[in-house]
Amino acid sequence: MIHQLFCIFSLSAWLGTAFSVATAAEAPSIHVQKIESGWQFRQYNIGKWLPATVPGTVHTDLLDNGIIEDPFYRMNEQEVQWIDKINWEYQTEFYAEGEIPECERQQLVFYGLDTWADVFLNGEKIASADNMFRTWKIDVKGKLKPGVNTLNVRFYSPIAKGLEQLEAYGLAIPADNDYSQYGGMGKVRVSVYMRKAPYHFGWDWGPRLVPSGIWRPITLEAWNDTRVEDVFIRQPEVTKQIARLEAEVSFRTENAGEVEVDLLSENKLLATAKFPATAGTNRINLPFSIRNPRLWWSNGLGAPHLYRFDIRLRRGREVIASYRQTTGIRSLKLVREKEGKGETFRFELNGAPVFAKGANSIPGDVFLPRMGRAGYEKMVQSAAEAHMNMIRVWGGGIYEDDYFFELCDRYGILVWQDFAFACAMYPGNPEFLENVKAEAIDNIIRLRNHPSLALWCGNNEVDVAWARWGWKKRYSEAEQQQISDAYVALAHELLPELVSRYTDGDDYWPSSPMSGPEVDAHELRPATSGDNHYWGVWFEKHRFEDFEKNIGRFISEYGFQSFPEMGAIRKFTLPEDYSIESEVMKHHQRSYIGNGLIREYMGWYYKVPDDFEQFIYMGQVLQARGMKTAMQAHRRNMPYCMGSLLWQLNDCWPAASWSVIDCYQNRKAAWYAVREACKPFIFVPRFAGNQLELWSVNDHRRTLPVTYRVEIRDFAGRVLRSREGSFRASANVSEKITAWEINALLEGLPAEEAVAVIRMQEGKTVLDEQTVYFTEHKNLRLPENPGIRIRSIDRNGKQWLQVTAQQLACNVMFYTEESGTSAFGDNFLDLLPGKTYEIECLAPVAPDRIKTRHVR
Repeated sequence: MIHQLFCIFSLSAWLGTAFSVATAAEAPSIHVQKIESGWQFRQYNIGKWLPATVPGTVHTDLLDNGIIEDPFYRMNEQEVQWIDKINWEYQTEFYAEGEIPECERQQLVFYGLDTWADVFLNGEKIASADNMFRTWKIDVKGKLKPGVNTLNVRFYSPIAKGLEQLEAYGLAIPADNDYSQYGGMGKVRVSVYMRKAPYHFGWDWGPRLVPSGIWRPITLEAWNDTRVEDVFIRQPEVTKQIARLEAEVSFRTENAGEVEVDLLSENKLLATAKFPATAGTNRINLPFSIRNPRLWWSNGLGAPHLYRFDIRLRRGREVIASYRQTTGIRSLKLVREKEGKGETFRFELNGAPVFAKGANSIPGDVFLPRMGRAGYEKMVQSAAEAHMNMIRVWGGGIYEDDYFFELCDRYGILVWQDFAFACAMYPGNPEFLENVKAEAIDNIIRLRNHPSLALWCGNNEVDVAWARWGWKKRYSEAEQQQISDAYVALAHELLPELVSRYTDGDDYWPSSPMSGPEVDAHELRPATSGDNHYWGVWFEKHRFEDFEKNIGRFISEYGFQSFPEMGAIRKFTLPEDYSIESEVMKHHQRSYIGNGLIREYMGWYYKVPDDFEQFIYMGQVLQARGMKTAMQAHRRNMPYCMGSLLWQLNDCWPAASWSVIDCYQNRKAAWYAVREACKPFIFVPRFAGNQLELWSVNDHRRTLPVTYRVEIRDFAGRVLRSREGSFRASANVSEKITAWEINALLEGLPAEEAVAVIRMQEGKTVLDEQTVYFTEHKNLRLPENPGIRIRSIDRNGKQWLQVTAQQLACNVMFYTEESGTSAFGDNFLDLLPGKTYEIECLAPVAPDRIKTRHVR
């Protein structure tokens, strides 16, 4: 039981969720012992101890011990609501190993306790926690035993604690996305009174599962004399010619006296200074410059180059401490300038305007420790491979993991980070605001060196909710003022002040959506300034074509639902549940209008199938059409519109939702459609009256010489007529290329039997190719059996499929019963007769196991 991992190293090398702290090899080492083994848990002071996993949660430990069934399966969520009403405790034993007992400084570091907890070391209470977003560092010098040490963490029911906070505050404030009724609490909502991930309490895409536990690592750390606590690379001036930077070094030393500080990169000394250190915490700023720096660029605009800076603290020639900080050099700002009747809202990177193409993300699991590095790899890689360049980390979740940000740095994905507030009002008492202040400082300092970090946003939809969702009617004028004052103190005073104090000018936006940073600058409709959330499609039943009619400066939310693929559905259902009206399928649909609305929209564009599995497939095809339509409309309207972030990238459990990747990391049809719509160069076909317009959108920073060819074909593949042309696609703009009369293109061919195949090339390189239809798919006279043929070949040790069709086949999905769609590198393709398509297999697939579905 007593066996903990002991090591001396760079902390970033092992912390499972990759919190980045570093030391150099030549410096005296920080001794770090992970407290991760031998953990047990139980209901507080009741029953026997059971094995536990740390990091982990109570729910997953109960699941691993066979005490509960999988909460994601069928309707099991309802059976585990008792867990959050109970107190729990975790305990382990460890030796302080190696040189730790002799070190001058010793501390226990808790990187994440969820949420209300007391910590005991050898029976002595050493800490109390009340915020899952904070890091707790506890001095344990003199408290460690030379033999066995016992560490106990007691977690208190978040519901009981929330009720205490509600009673103490004396006012029930709006929290409509708290699904309290699922937890047996009626309309008593307590989530807003504690600093815990809001989505744990349910959302319109997620379950109500309120975990407790040690959700991030615990370490025992020890050192002598001096330790570098933090290095912040400020970037006051960055151009192509020179980067004028400043390293802000914070360190703690036990001994006063002169310290020399060196800054190096790639073993080259960039700056050095002498500093009269005092015993305790010290801070020194080292200005330095890099000529002709290699700049960090976002995905599609250039390479996301990263620099490694090494800090050495010396007394004479003796190195007493060191630290490594990785960052990218770039200038990045949110540009808001008066333009016409409104104001721009665009990001500018290294002087270049960036059209933000991407998605909103939610936490990748209800039980956060299960996400792991592999989960983050798949998530961020999926965004990058879809040509996205921005992820908005939504405010109802968490401040994302260091490893998530490291991946975004590496892949060139800009991050819009909300503070952890969403769709609710919040208390304004001093204790709450002080807690939030500490939380914000922790996370700003932790994340501020990441070049991917583009924007801090105060919250999700709190401003628009208070202004327009009817909440004010529930309260007296005095109560309204109390709630409003609390909100202003949080989003318009505290958070922007902290961002200003602890960054070097990072942009802050009070709430999403808003038309400006002022307290009364609510979202505009139409959105001539600021960002906006367009939910006319879905909640107001607007057609997909209305994306084109509702163009804002920056659309930070919009979306449409679909179901996960059948392979995912089988994991949480039984065959008897295979109906969208079954209790289980409705339970895994948290939007009360969801399943019926999917069916209604499907009927507008496609034939609605009776078969359940075909309906699930068609739901994905429908979502793909909507998301492609939106992204193309937004990009076509650049530079007026300079951002399109769909809702949502991922899922936290298996359910019908707005995600383009399900919780098992399967890519839905919409992911493939968005990948095509986000390519650096695309063309956008647009029907305008009796004309078909052709627009080009070029995100490249260079002009492209482009040729195009338009072929009008029948469904047997015959080319009936064609048009060709050429143009120069200007850099970073959208422009109309040409237009044709539809009747002149068809020349009597029925719209129900025609497809336009449009291809654009730069030399021999195909930039974009699309199929365009002249009527809805439900009107097309598609063949029942298009004659799809699949042949497997080996090329350079990789398996490829060669696919043909005898007649047109639309949105063809390739899948197997065993692995669903995940085995194939491309999917949901329109197959044209006479053309061979090659699809890479990402895992070995027996050809006779491959199945297809297509639009009928």
